Amino acid sequence: MAQSDGRGAKPMWVAKHKLATRLWHWVNALTIFVLLGSGLMILNAHPNLYWGQFGANFDQPWFRVAWVFEGGRVPGWLTIPSTYNLALARRWHLTFALVLGFGLLLFMVASLINRHFQRDLRLRASELAPAHLARDVREHLALRFHDPKQPGAFNTLQKLSYVGVIFVLLPLAIATGLTMSPGINAAAPWLLDLFGGRQSARSIHFIASMAIAGFIIVHLALVILAGPVNEVRSMITGRWRVPGEDYR
Repeated sequence: MAQSDGRGAKPMWVAKHKLATRLWHWVNALTIFVLLGSGLMILNAHPNLYWGQFGANFDQPWFRVAWVFEGGRVPGWLTIPSTYNLALARRWHLTFALVLGFGLLLFMVASLINRHFQRDLRLRASELAPAHLARDVREHLALRFHDPKQPGAFNTLQKLSYVGVIFVLLPLAIATGLTMSPGINAAAPWLLDLFGGRQSARSIHFIASMAIAGFIIVHLALVILAGPVNEVRSMITGRWRVPGEDYR
């Protein structure tokens, strides 16, 4: 659909995001924020990470918070709540973990029904060719984020990052979180075997969470570079204005 911008030019608008995607995006924006903050507060209760079944003060960790933050604790400006309160952090974390898990399930069901996965995120063999990936990287470095021939389509790096988050990082964070629950261990002890013990699950949970945080930082940076008004508007209304020299 083309609409005049009052200067004689006619910007092109395309349908970009389905309602289910938009709802899940904004619910997740709050959910991930709370989960990361409360998770870092929980980490402060024992700010070391281990591999294997056990982890205690005299075991050798592979990671210490003290290596990153002075004082050996994550500072309050990064945690929820901002002052040390393990019980409250756990309540926040477990409540929003439920929102994350069921939200992801509903989003996946909706995306299968509206064909979002098949239409927008399906990776073709040609897109994974080294030459194509290298070209996509060059286009990103030049701040060109869409194909003029298919302006509404996701580029390959977008697809790879979204697929990685939706089908790998989020399920991994959920599964390892469940593995740290004694009640779940009693009902599904195979999870401990799958992840190599509760402390390994805790470490993988932390790594997946930090990878999600890294994705969010890069995502926000690219939104700003691509034009925040247009990008945020598309995630609210579902309609995206195709950038073009004639109406910039």
